[in-house]
Amino acid sequence: MILKDIKTWVTVPPSGIGGSFWVIVKITTDDGIEGIGECYGIPVSGDIACAMVEDTFERFIAGEDPHHVETMFRRVYSAGFTQRPDISMMGVFSGIEIAIWDILGKAHDVPVYQLLGGQFHERLRTYTYLYPEAVSSDGNPDDGAPDVYHDGDAAAARALDYIDMGFTAVKQDPAGPYGFQGGRELSLAELSRCEENVRKIREAVGDRADILFGTHGQMTTSSAIRLARRLEPYDPLWFEEPCPPDQMDAIGRVAAATTIPVATGERLTTRVEFHQALKAGVAILQPDIGRSGGVWETKKIAAMAELFNAQVAPHIYCGPIAHAAAAHVAFSCPNFLILETIQTQFHDAVLQKPLAWEAGYMPAPGEPGLGIVLNETVVESHPYNSGGRLHLEMCQSVLDSNNQKTITELE
Repeated sequence: MILKDIKTWVTVPPSGIGGSFWVIVKITTDDGIEGIGECYGIPVSGDIACAMVEDTFERFIAGEDPHHVETMFRRVYSAGFTQRPDISMMGVFSGIEIAIWDILGKAHDVPVYQLLGGQFHERLRTYTYLYPEAVSSDGNPDDGAPDVYHDGDAAAARALDYIDMGFTAVKQDPAGPYGFQGGRELSLAELSRCEENVRKIREAVGDRADILFGTHGQMTTSSAIRLARRLEPYDPLWFEEPCPPDQMDAIGRVAAATTIPVATGERLTTRVEFHQALKAGVAILQPDIGRSGGVWETKKIAAMAELFNAQVAPHIYCGPIAHAAAAHVAFSCPNFLILETIQTQFHDAVLQKPLAWEAGYMPAPGEPGLGIVLNETVVESHPYNSGGRLHLEMCQSVLDSNNQKTITELE
């Protein structure tokens, strides 16, 4: 059995929830077994991302035995004489590698988690961001819906909705824009808004749910510590990526200064960068399997975290294929903590059978491979326009020192 052919798609979720587009990969073996994968966050246009995936497959993967995962990883990791973590190439490889594991599970007639040490957990605890409840007829968030990021009462009410669905943890990031300029000092208004949101959520949910405080690297070290001290009375389960991901020492200083566990990882790739995070004092790793190096590398990251008494909470902000792959790794990991989840009508529609939840938990799939089947008709009915938006984009405005107005607007 060898890896023979590849096909890629870029599909656009109508709501924008999970990113502005998803890069989906299908690989076929010479004996007709198909596997599907998904790349996360390659920072180029979707059509270019697909070209990168196809080029990488033809150079390093085509004709290989799918069991040779380690060899294929090392080839791509070292591509172009780099031999170092590369967020774009690892995003490319991760989608390919996920599809290969889907093939391996089908070839051996077992779920992927059985090939990773076997099933350790009977079910996975999951969490969700606080998304607006109201949506318009086209599936997009309703502009008139309450702002769950800037209105503490709306955040608390939405948190209760998710608890009624069975979730035992909710996350939000009310800390303001994520700018390209790097870490900034939050204004007093932003600090107060964050504290008020968390206070009102905690008052509403009591001890029925954990609060996950998500940020996206927008703070300086000092600002993150100031915010952490305001949040500590409400006992969040974690404080996520408080400083830019290229400032791991700064994230470590924040971790040393607060009682809240610090989490990070969605913008890191391979065990090299996650090892740096662990050494800095990060307690919860958040690899995104569509970027971190794929199934096998993410399993290694989780195993390495055990040596630091740290836990793994896989990040998911993409489509359901990477979501399914992350779940298989999580089912096999003793130090799994919780899995991010996204469920929209489109997430369900791109699979012939949607991912399953049972009152906020994900049961173990029993089907071979990833246990999912792509609905190619739906994928192809939501095409990406060449040169469109990136999967995620940062604020392109330079803020003044009080973070209240734009000085320069970059188009």
